Amino acid sequence: MRQQETPPVASPVLSRHQLQPRGSSKRSGPPRDQPFPGLLRLEDLSREELVDVLRAAVVDQKGKPGDLTLLSVLPELSQSLGLGERELQVVRAPGKDCSGLVLLSSCPQTVSRIQKFFTHSRRVQRPTATYCAITDGIPATSEGKIQAALKLEHIDGVDLVVPVKPPSRKDILEGVKRTVSHFRVMATGSGCALVQLQPLTVFPSQLQVHMILQLCPVLGDHTYSARVSTVLGQRFLLPAERTKPQKQVLDEALIRCLRLTPSQAAQLPLHLHLHCLLLPGPRPQDTPIELLAPLPPYFSRTLQCLGLHQR
Repeated sequence: MRQQETPPVASPVLSRHQLQPRGSSKRSGPPRDQPFPGLLRLEDLSREELVDVLRAAVVDQKGKPGDLTLLSVLPELSQSLGLGERELQVVRAPGKDCSGLVLLSSCPQTVSRIQKFFTHSRRVQRPTATYCAITDGIPATSEGKIQAALKLEHIDGVDLVVPVKPPSRKDILEGVKRTVSHFRVMATGSGCALVQLQPLTVFPSQLQVHMILQLCPVLGDHTYSARVSTVLGQRFLLPAERTKPQKQVLDEALIRCLRLTPSQAAQLPLHLHLHCLLLPGPRPQDTPIELLAPLPPYFSRTLQCLGLHQR
């Protein structure tokens, strides 16, 4: 492969929350001042430490090797990986507050080829991304398709995703998008579920809102979970436009099961992890390449506490 066509780098490092490489023992265990066991926060890292974590977390690299954010340290990461003057750019990343694979590339041709692959896959309704989620509640069916028209609304100074039904032609012209996701329940326990999610469309917070519509908020969803309320043991949806974001409220029994203090439960990280990405093979007829990111320590800890074992 020619030097200028360096294929992408894929890293399982995550949004600003989970930045611990696989096998790292640094800051392991839940120290007393740590808000949530197994969680390493961005603000705990220096710029150099973040670059080291990103480099150590690379799961696949072909070819030669202001605010503290992933984007801000890409130049240092490029140098650390031996890419010279070729700058890395983000090709695919999980949504805000999610963990999982971050796909980077220093080659414009590679970026274009991957984006065309993603676009074609969406057109033929073939999923290229697989997420793992832990939900508060168990979906009514073990698997299925979630379809919803969604739009972004500025509510009380915050951009929030709101369902629209049924969407009119005017709604579609004004930014409403029809969204689709597949889901499959992989395990259940303690009133929670491990769910596999595969989005077939791209929209901000799509998977979180889709699980809200199933009355099963993702654990750690402090933005949309307040839309699900319970009366006499029955769950129902509150009007999205009139429900403000708030810290997720969990049953006391669930908090005990998770072995958390109330203050830790209030800082529960979002349990939504981009676990697998499909990329185009070297030739059009080749089988797509599968990249996997291991679960973050806090996610694995939650699975263990809830007794969720994937079937």
